[in-house]
Amino acid sequence: MTDTPLHALSIAELGRSIHDRSLSPLALTEHLLARIAALNGPLHAFNLVTTDRALAEAEAAEAQLKAGQAVGPLYGIPYAVKDIFDVGGLPTTAGSVTLGANIAAQDCTVTRKLREAGMIVLGKTITVEFAKGIAGINHIQGTPHNPWHAVPHIPGGSSAGSAVAVASGMAPMALGSDTGGSVRAPAALCGTVGLKTTVGRISRHGVFPLSWTLDSVGPLTRSVEDAALVYQAMLGEDLHDDSTIGIGTHDAMAGLKTGVKGLRVGIPRDVFFDDLDPDVEKAMADCAQVLRDLGAHVDHIAYPEALEAQAIRGSISSVEGSVIHAKRLRTVADAMDPIVAQRMLADRERPGTEYAAALRRMHALQREQLTGSLRDVDILLTPTIPEPARPVADFETSFEDYSRLSARFSNNTATGNVLGLCSLSLPCGLSRKGLPMGLMLCAKPFAEDILLRAGHAFEAATDWSRQPDLGWAAG
Repeated sequence: MTDTPLHALSIAELGRSIHDRSLSPLALTEHLLARIAALNGPLHAFNLVTTDRALAEAEAAEAQLKAGQAVGPLYGIPYAVKDIFDVGGLPTTAGSVTLGANIAAQDCTVTRKLREAGMIVLGKTITVEFAKGIAGINHIQGTPHNPWHAVPHIPGGSSAGSAVAVASGMAPMALGSDTGGSVRAPAALCGTVGLKTTVGRISRHGVFPLSWTLDSVGPLTRSVEDAALVYQAMLGEDLHDDSTIGIGTHDAMAGLKTGVKGLRVGIPRDVFFDDLDPDVEKAMADCAQVLRDLGAHVDHIAYPEALEAQAIRGSISSVEGSVIHAKRLRTVADAMDPIVAQRMLADRERPGTEYAAALRRMHALQREQLTGSLRDVDILLTPTIPEPARPVADFETSFEDYSRLSARFSNNTATGNVLGLCSLSLPCGLSRKGLPMGLMLCAKPFAEDILLRAGHAFEAATDWSRQPDLGWAAG
């Protein structure tokens, strides 16, 4: 064991300590539950903390270790669950009072796999209602507080509570989902790692849907290695999710630490670099130089497919979401977050021809980029978000301001969803105001092994994986 507090250690470090018996799953779980008890009041990341259940699972894990059971790298590690993932016996509210009585009969595929890997559920984290919102604001259950500033700043969404839980050291990993940036945006704004996987890699069975075409599952973690460990445990075919059928598994850990020498990195400045905050713009130049110094070939590229994807990025998820919630909007819209309800009601007005055309063009763009702009590119380098977190108050002035700022904050991430890319957001610096900034690396569909390899190399060469000073919250 090191002198570093348990809540600041990575999953990989915690796992090694559990394996060599210098740390018990029970002691780790007790430590994290105590931290949640101390910090969740001001930070408001969890809407449900499963104390008794977590302690019972930790005691069982400890007993099995003492009995000499062979275990994997995630065994005995606690984690948090975004409240759109089913955990048997717990409510799945999706951030809404309209689902308050929705008790899951069984685990979703992902939480089942993590349970089988020996992970321990600490509780459920707050999401934007029905996962619809990049800012992370929830007027029903409350908005999680970005831990990097005493004044409420947006945490990013929709996996808002998950990002806050990891950034503040209440959990070493939290599950998230990403339809237009809902893993990567909160990761960038809260200073964590966030992995957006290719649709089909990980089952969405038992995860409350926003868009059956674009929804994906991914972890928020303290390090790229941690993201790779959790990804490895979750991936695989599932007959309950058609998108996974025929998609093979792969070993993302094998080449994780082999570096980026020889990789081709493209910077698509004509798409993802509009109107950047000056601090973010400088950070991107520094990130490119880091990868050059590590031996990657870094060049600017044209990416016309992304320009087209940008134009249709709202047409697919909006229509699918309005179909999923059609009955709810007719019957209980007045019980919903007014911003979410207003957005969904507007989405119902989109014509079916727009949706059909966007879906058809999306599939064409995903094919065309492989023989076009991305033919000679392994990794894309862009900012995750064009600026650091803003105060929550900036989003609360009017529906028009909320919509305008949300479109700005989701511009880069949502474009990648339409193009089917896998993507990773990781910390790349702090702004002059002390707020995190995120680097987004993207790779071709199903190239998570290359993506994680590049992210690990960047992370190992920099020093931006850190936790905020929470003195303001402890008081």
